[in-house]
Amino acid sequence: MGQYESSSTLTFVNFNIYLSVRLGIDILLADKYEPLIGKKIALLTHIPATDSKLIPTISHFVNSKIIDTKLIFAPEHGLFSALQDQVFVKDIQQKSIPVVSLYGKRLSPPLKILRTIDIVVIDLVDIGTRYYTFIWSAILMIKIMAELHKKIIVLDRPNPLNGITVQGPVLEEKFSSFVGLYPLPVRHGMTIGELCNMINREYKFDADIIIIKMEGWKRKFYFPDCGLYWTIPSPNMPSFETAWVYPGMCLLEGTNVSEGRGTTRPFEIFGAPWIDEELLVKELRHKNIKGVEFRPLKFIPTFHKYQGMVCGGAQVYVKDLKDFDPVCLGLEIISTIKRLYPKKFAWRKPPYEFEKKKMPFDILIGNSWIREAIEKGRPVSLMKRRWSKDLERFKRMRQKYLLYD
Repeated sequence: MGQYESSSTLTFVNFNIYLSVRLGIDILLADKYEPLIGKKIALLTHIPATDSKLIPTISHFVNSKIIDTKLIFAPEHGLFSALQDQVFVKDIQQKSIPVVSLYGKRLSPPLKILRTIDIVVIDLVDIGTRYYTFIWSAILMIKIMAELHKKIIVLDRPNPLNGITVQGPVLEEKFSSFVGLYPLPVRHGMTIGELCNMINREYKFDADIIIIKMEGWKRKFYFPDCGLYWTIPSPNMPSFETAWVYPGMCLLEGTNVSEGRGTTRPFEIFGAPWIDEELLVKELRHKNIKGVEFRPLKFIPTFHKYQGMVCGGAQVYVKDLKDFDPVCLGLEIISTIKRLYPKKFAWRKPPYEFEKKKMPFDILIGNSWIREAIEKGRPVSLMKRRWSKDLERFKRMRQKYLLYD
């Protein structure tokens, strides 16, 4: 029925014949907002969070005559998901309802205004990667609501990268930041509801959380299996194909290599003015990285790194979902560029994502030893072997928090 098979090459779904997954918001609407009636509500959301018919959750809440929505909270990129990365979000009004920013002068919601609220509803589009900040806005909200002994309702959504595969190193706690507040691997294989529940319990927030589960979602599903429309959660996440490479290609943010922002294929395209695209692709092909192909190209970013400059680089194509490890891909690309251009390549310096001291690459990957290993020319296979034990421990721990299958 048009599904991805986890062991096969990419295919596309026919939306007209394969509509299976009902989202948390769909279930809440079917229940006519039952748990919210008579309560003062705050909503943490953004426009990409819609029901399965593409009506934004915020529209349902603001226009409903049977619930009392007092406040809206907006994560990174703003309520309309229009702002570029690391641009502060300002407080605004939406149909006379205050919209309070959780990305800028504050990352946590003010206690004062939450005291006036009975329930916070969270509906955010996550993409299954530790450094995508929406999950951390949700966690900081849950932590404060726990202190106030008030209820949180999480409207669950699919992990677009499936709910089985877990990849990359687990964050070391001393590298905690807003791109990773608690120890997760880069690719965690959980839904936002499962993550909120797990962190709440493991770190003893003792918050009163209700997860409104999806119906029809299977852990083996990639996003196109869900029969849902892709809604762009941030300006540089235009498609599922972007999300698929993001867990590894976002690591380029910690370097002076362009991750493709300012192009029409961010995170799939990468490079720099000093890179010979033919040589780079030749070296990457020699590595026989599983599940991918590379195409040499030149590109001119319209904004961000190397704006208006001709860059040599490549586009990455995922050809096999089963074999593909995006984290290892990102590390192989960085290692190769560092080896080919030792005098041109550089690690990005802080500040980055509200962190003023630690190296941006370190808080992304979750440790400093991988950067040091790249400096020494160590193979990525050895790095993966070193993080595998922590990854296995995480898999065992998360098992009791899985809500599906």
